[in-house]
Amino acid sequence: MGIADRMTEEISALSPSSMKIKVVAPPERKYSVWIGGSILASLSTFQQTWIAKAEYDESGPFIVHRKCF
Repeated sequence: MGIADRMTEEISALSPSSMKIKVVAPPERKYSVWIGGSILASLSTFQQTWIAKAEYDESGPFIVHRKCF
């Protein structure tokens, strides 16, 4: 049973029997994280949060909080 089948089954169990459930799970979804990461990395606002190795070496994990939050 794949994720689409499982979701259809579980949502159908929670929904009224008269409601038609359709779960769309395109095969290219396995690349969604990479596509999203590529889009995120290309945003100029996100580039301000990039941490260079030298910055990390100098400040350690604290640099993440300082630049990202």
